[in-house]
Amino acid sequence: MDASPKQKPNQPDNENRHQATYASLPLLGTTVVTVEQALAAPIASAKLADAGARVIKVERPEGDFARGYDQAAGGISSYFAWANRGKESIALNLRDDDDRAVMDALLAKADVFVQNLAVGAIERLGYGFAQLEPDHPSLIVCDISGYGPDGPYATMKAYDLLVQAESGMLSVSGPPGPHGRIGVSIADIGTGTNAALAIMMALFRRQTTGMGAHLTTSLFENMADWMAVPLLHHDYLGQAPAKVGLAHPSIAPYGGFESSDGQIVLIAIQSDREWAILCRHVLGRDDLVEDHRVSTNLARVENRELTDQAVRDVFGGLPASELTTKLAKERIAFSVVNTVEQLSTHSQLRRLTGYHDQGTVELPHPGVRVDWELPTKIPALDEHGSSIRTELGF
Repeated sequence: MDASPKQKPNQPDNENRHQATYASLPLLGTTVVTVEQALAAPIASAKLADAGARVIKVERPEGDFARGYDQAAGGISSYFAWANRGKESIALNLRDDDDRAVMDALLAKADVFVQNLAVGAIERLGYGFAQLEPDHPSLIVCDISGYGPDGPYATMKAYDLLVQAESGMLSVSGPPGPHGRIGVSIADIGTGTNAALAIMMALFRRQTTGMGAHLTTSLFENMADWMAVPLLHHDYLGQAPAKVGLAHPSIAPYGGFESSDGQIVLIAIQSDREWAILCRHVLGRDDLVEDHRVSTNLARVENRELTDQAVRDVFGGLPASELTTKLAKERIAFSVVNTVEQLSTHSQLRRLTGYHDQGTVELPHPGVRVDWELPTKIPALDEHGSSIRTELGF
């Protein structure tokens, strides 16, 4: 992995720590070759790069189209910067015989091959699992698609918002009324993360068995998995949870309430004991503790309007600062609805510096803290093409 000597201001010099941990990178010595675009597969391979794998991203000559989504990350695409950290880039036309020879040589040394072209496209190029397995029996192949390799939807184009809709995710999200998309690419993120996890499992199995693997996953399958609770409610109770905005379909009070100064303060009452604490010490309503209409969670959900109104009556008369002080004192779970601007300066936000040809970009830190973190480079298109070709003897 490339590392720039440039140090983020006001940050400690981690050079010695990086040297000490490099040898213990979990995937050090693992080579991952990808034919990927947009988001789900790049997220998967970025997580492998984070663990120390050498990830060689094979791009079409014009580049991954995610490079052109915006210029928000210091002059380069925010999507590309986030999902392609720590990789090497080589541009190949897989319909050109000379470039195919390079691709063949790459796969001969690969441990993992990840691709998310349209269903059937990688087979037409000659790089499907069945075509690779005879010569590469220990290769782990991960195919990522929109709807899976078979079934009536297999060949449909699929992007994040489309799968949010098709999987039913939008039907249980947001306030009652017209639909609105979830504001981040949740289908891509979930699919990429699960794909990386499955690849790790396959690599672990290969250590003891020598076996390769054929893994397939799709945006739809991952979103359907995440929809388990609404689906089970439909299948076994006859009715899926309705959209309830900042409330919870199965727990009350659990949601957002406006303070006197216009802030939305969310609380999450998880037990009848917590409800009693809220009533006595925050709402000043001892009478509600024994009121059979709200004394249990099932009753509070059934009488949601009564429950929520009791909270609104108090929360609406106090500023957010006073409310959150009271809630913190009583150990009631709460949060406030932050903007992205507030996230940017949030005291809990950790950053990861990504280096690219035009400078640096401060990415949000990956969700798991590890002891092998290394500096990360975001590759320019075909940045490593010449050195990879030389390495392979071309």
